[in-house]
Amino acid sequence: MIELNADIGEGCDDGALMPYLSRASIACGGHTGDAASMTAALRLAAEHGVAVGAHPSYPDRIGFGRRARVASAEDIAAWVTQQTEALAELAVRLGLRLAHVKPHGALYNVAAQDRKVAQAIVQAVTAFDPDLVLIGLAGSQLVAAGRAAGRIVLNEAFADRRYQSNGQLVSRETVGALVTDPDAAAQQARALAQGVPVIALDGAPLRIRAETLCLHSDTPHALNIARAVHAALNRG
Repeated sequence: MIELNADIGEGCDDGALMPYLSRASIACGGHTGDAASMTAALRLAAEHGVAVGAHPSYPDRIGFGRRARVASAEDIAAWVTQQTEALAELAVRLGLRLAHVKPHGALYNVAAQDRKVAQAIVQAVTAFDPDLVLIGLAGSQLVAAGRAAGRIVLNEAFADRRYQSNGQLVSRETVGALVTDPDAAAQQARALAQGVPVIALDGAPLRIRAETLCLHSDTPHALNIARAVHAALNRG
């Protein structure tokens, strides 16, 4: 069965989502997060038996990491390494080990389309710990770069976001970008899990292959969405 993941440590009610998750990506200082929030998120995930990973981003707290930046491959690799290392060090103190890396926000979206950015992320993660799983947008450049480098990758899809017909996510600035109705999110999640086409924002059918589905704790009605999605995926 397809797994559920969420991005945590971003100032929302993460605890409510934990019973429904297999994996959590923790903000590690780029867009938000500090030692206290990272430690709390690690402990929370451990209590629920949820695998943990780093959620690095462009260093942009004002824009919450949702603004793309012009940066060299070296800068991107350094940011990913620094943020992943910060979380990994805290995890070791708690007797935990990171399982994956998933970029956040604009870095995630840029890496989905820009091969050089994707390669910089893959190289940074490989150099830090080649056993870490890479998570990227399904069918993206990040997934392709990870596979080319021999890394384990997970194609990710979203239960609470709308898609463009080309498979990219609809910008959060666009009306209708978020799926806030629990039943609609559950329907999309079930379609994604079954390999059935979902409907893009422009009405086009879109087939997406994914191994992990993301939920966001800052989406309106997040807890009801998590409950509905979990129930839909576990329905016979």
